[in-house]
Amino acid sequence: MSDTRRRVKVYTLNEERQWEDRGTGHVCCSEPDSLTVTGEADGSLLLESKINPDTAYQKQQDTLIVWSEAENYDLALSFQEKAGCDEIWEKICQVQGKDPSVEITQDPGDESEEERLEDMLESGHPLELPPCEPGCLEELEELVMSVLPSPVRREKLALALLSSGYIRKLLQLFRTIEEEGDRRGLQQLHQIVRGLLLLNKATLLEVMFSDDCIMDVVGCLEYEPALLQPKSHRQFLTETARFREVIPIRDSELRQKIHQTYRVQYIQDIILPTHSVLEDNFLSTLSSFIFFNKVEIVSMLQEDEKFLTEVFAQLTDEATEDSKRRELVNFFKEFCAFSQTLQPQNRDAFFKTLANLGILPALEIVMGMEDEQVKSAAMDIFSYLVEFSPSVVREFIMQEPQQADDDVLLINVVIKQMICDSDPELGGAVQLMGLLRTLMDPENMLAPASKAEKSEFLSFFYKYCMHVLTAPLGSVKTSSLSVCCVSDNFQTAQLLALILELLTFCVEHHTYHIKSYIMTRDLLRRVLTLMNSRHSFLALCALRFMRRIIGLKDEYYNRYIVKGNLFEPVINALLDNGTRYNLLNSAIIELFEFIRVEDIRSLIAHIVDNFSTALESIEYVQTFKGLKGRYEQEKQRQSRGFSRCLHPETLTDAGFTHTPSGDLFKPTEMLECRHINIRVSMF
Repeated sequence: MSDTRRRVKVYTLNEERQWEDRGTGHVCCSEPDSLTVTGEADGSLLLESKINPDTAYQKQQDTLIVWSEAENYDLALSFQEKAGCDEIWEKICQVQGKDPSVEITQDPGDESEEERLEDMLESGHPLELPPCEPGCLEELEELVMSVLPSPVRREKLALALLSSGYIRKLLQLFRTIEEEGDRRGLQQLHQIVRGLLLLNKATLLEVMFSDDCIMDVVGCLEYEPALLQPKSHRQFLTETARFREVIPIRDSELRQKIHQTYRVQYIQDIILPTHSVLEDNFLSTLSSFIFFNKVEIVSMLQEDEKFLTEVFAQLTDEATEDSKRRELVNFFKEFCAFSQTLQPQNRDAFFKTLANLGILPALEIVMGMEDEQVKSAAMDIFSYLVEFSPSVVREFIMQEPQQADDDVLLINVVIKQMICDSDPELGGAVQLMGLLRTLMDPENMLAPASKAEKSEFLSFFYKYCMHVLTAPLGSVKTSSLSVCCVSDNFQTAQLLALILELLTFCVEHHTYHIKSYIMTRDLLRRVLTLMNSRHSFLALCALRFMRRIIGLKDEYYNRYIVKGNLFEPVINALLDNGTRYNLLNSAIIELFEFIRVEDIRSLIAHIVDNFSTALESIEYVQTFKGLKGRYEQEKQRQSRGFSRCLHPETLTDAGFTHTPSGDLFKPTEMLECRHINIRVSMF
């Protein structure tokens, strides 16, 4: 059995100042004086870092060791047990010749020679704090602000504050001054507490964010000197933002960690000034505090199988009240958001655990509720599942037809939610369209084991779901191109544009399935009715759909277009646009220019035979004259070939031979001439 004391997670700080999980393994101090972490899954080397005498190592929250190896490259080890952290910390301090009781081994940052000299002169003298009394607040404020430029002084002040229990005394003084209504004293305390946060010391944060101190810290930060009236942050945290336990949390440590994380996140996001005002180091320290709290919360919840089982049981129980189910869904939304702190492989395992417990069937239930907040939260959870484990979602979806009607399939519920989005801006529809696109994207089914998945899922989707997606396009008579019976308001046009965008994606990536669907359902005809929309962006989406089809240069598609006379709505749109030089005009001309350049003969012949008279008036571009020129060249070429078949004396050079009787004899060539004759007659 591996030593759990040495079990750690390795983190690095990325360019966005967010911690990234690099893996889980076991740490040891190898020779010569190096920290080595070996991955527990495959034995790979996750970290090898030499303990440099001048590197500043910092111990945080009893189970964290943080340091920087280069500019903008920060590392952290998160230990499973405090004993393991203490053991490695002693090794680091031994190499650097430091007392293991310190929380930081070096003083980070560069200082001028004057500052270094001054720090050396003061190093033998402990920093004296003024008495914690109302009359000494101004002196304390000046002291806190004066030490901020110097790392050595910040460390000395932090040690003095911790050794004397000064922070708790200061917060007790805050309560007294607030009762007395001393506004000047409260404003001074605001500056002092803000300065203590800027000291960038994790040990101070642990005290300030403890249960008995954090609300007083928030109270101090309410009295910003620039404001005429104090803020009401404590009132919000205690009265408005109420913590609801959807299922009683029996672990008191977990409950305390959840409370603390929410309040610290509130301090960072709402109370503190903008990032440009704060030091980057302070931001990273506070962000690290929140980040590792979230990791711990997710781990503790994931390990509590009894708790999760009880949550899912109530979520899927028909007897559960709507209000209770709403709280359960919101809980899972926050749970999934916290899971983003996990490393990719652990995050995927986390979502697989949720899937095994029944999160997807539960989402089907809540998506059918009338409560918009519940549906929105359920969609957010679904987006997390699709983003991190699309294969798990696809596997569940394909199993459903065995036990459900088409109308209640999860993916059809999602499509209907997209179609029925009540938001005028269609924010939810856009999100859901992106999720559908991810599920249908063959790019995330490229592994050898996914070949069957790709074929099976696409067959399933086109059989059970595509008709739901295309339903808003309406139905048209096959003998006419009348406008489909849908409302032409802006919101509907936006929705249809989203659907066309997804269908265009299918044309590009689902060759066989979408081709079969377009031809059997005459889908292109239905799409092209939207060329008559008064919303130009929708007409452009319809045109783009046809452009992608023609861009494939597939003769099956070309014959379908010719047979259905499907260029008619495009030509009509061009003529109706008149001489206006706009995006629609340019896009239509580009379509015909592509046909001319690529010499798609079947389409050229159809266009010239049926629309040359209508297009003769368009002379500001040479595209249509070029199409006619291509057409004439092809006719001449075919005519020459046909003529050679009719004059035997011209055929001997082409490979024909004379029989003893003087007749020409080469049956295969004669068949080719007959074929040419047939082709010429088509023009």
